[in-house]
Amino acid sequence: MKTVQELSETEIKELAEQLSCPNGKKGIDIANLMNETNISMTLQTANALKIADYDIILEIGHGNCEHLSRLFDIKQTIKYNGLEISELMREEAIHINQFFIKENGATFTLYNGEQIPFQDHYFDKIMTVNTIYFWRNPTTFLNELYRVLKGNGRVNITYAHKDFMEKLPFTKYGFTLYDDEKIVELIRKSPFKIEKKTTFTETITSKTGTAVERFFSVVSLIK
Repeated sequence: MKTVQELSETEIKELAEQLSCPNGKKGIDIANLMNETNISMTLQTANALKIADYDIILEIGHGNCEHLSRLFDIKQTIKYNGLEISELMREEAIHINQFFIKENGATFTLYNGEQIPFQDHYFDKIMTVNTIYFWRNPTTFLNELYRVLKGNGRVNITYAHKDFMEKLPFTKYGFTLYDDEKIVELIRKSPFKIEKKTTFTETITSKTGTAVERFFSVVSLIK
């Protein structure tokens, strides 16, 4: 795969579209890259969920979900449900996680990115990593998360900071970037309360092919 420096502007725009909704053969490559570069963000998000035995978990935008075994390492008795806007990612997740589908009843569902196809008060915990940039109507979507969450449930939203993201050439196409102030402002428009916000720093090999320092936050919301 080319580094971003080697891509034309058209190819950079195509990369942005793939990051939003992977498709085709390039989508598989992008999903593998996202899993590799985002695994620490995913694990920090899962750890902060305070997963308990028999929790019903929802993950929004699971990608290829190669990380699912790590969630079951925390608690083997959880019930995992994944939601994706990408048919390719749903197919990849099903292919990769046959064991957990058969043994633990894990499910992967396609949805439209707006309405969550589950009943009210269904989930104990909800997590999502690097998807908030693509929410069409963030306030409405937060209300949907609130609707499907049980009382005293928790939602963890994880995002890379705006000052990091805006340096990446593809984020000018279809990304809405967030800093901590903007996140707090958004949450205040919802019924959620912010329980905790934790910021992390890590060095990664970015999609531009270079080593960079990334700042990201995990925000825990409670109902």
